[in-house]
Amino acid sequence: MGFDPGRLPPGQYLTNRFPVLHVGDVPDYRPGAWSLRIFGLVGREVTLGFDDLVSLPVAETVCDIHCVTKWSRFDTRWRGVRVRDVLALAGPMDGADHVMMHADEGYTTNLPLADVLGDDCLVTWEHDGTPLEPEHGGPVRMVVPHLYFWKSAKWLRGIELISGDAPGFWERNGYHMRGDPFLEQRHWGD
Repeated sequence: MGFDPGRLPPGQYLTNRFPVLHVGDVPDYRPGAWSLRIFGLVGREVTLGFDDLVSLPVAETVCDIHCVTKWSRFDTRWRGVRVRDVLALAGPMDGADHVMMHADEGYTTNLPLADVLGDDCLVTWEHDGTPLEPEHGGPVRMVVPHLYFWKSAKWLRGIELISGDAPGFWERNGYHMRGDPFLEQRHWGD
């Protein structure tokens, strides 16, 4: 097929498409209406507007993404701010070892703090050189490429630092608590 098969997790198929999957309606933001709150086990709660976010040091990554519905897409390009730089603004406290991502429509997803601190984990507003389309999570989404893509919350509105793991929306409904595609951690018990 012309690619390194080691890049494709077990049970996945490769696509050039970017399928649209989500729960609820696609939010319709008025200019300036979006904000991101960093809260929980932090030294100080922080709320960023879009202009605040894009004024932070910009990072870019090219990565593969993998959906729990079994599609994978290689070499996706993202532009945003590293999650660790956003979290540093609020000063994570000792004892914070997980994050709960909060998005519109009440969507949440949990992640170990260590999983969002890598160079390629972004709070992003641009995909493949253009502003992130609303159906793909625009104006801002999370990108955590080494986990199944449900962990990369669309329409990101909050990052809560917590002590201990807690299930988010899909995790309460049978999805795996971590979601490593190379270990096929799709559902409870995987």
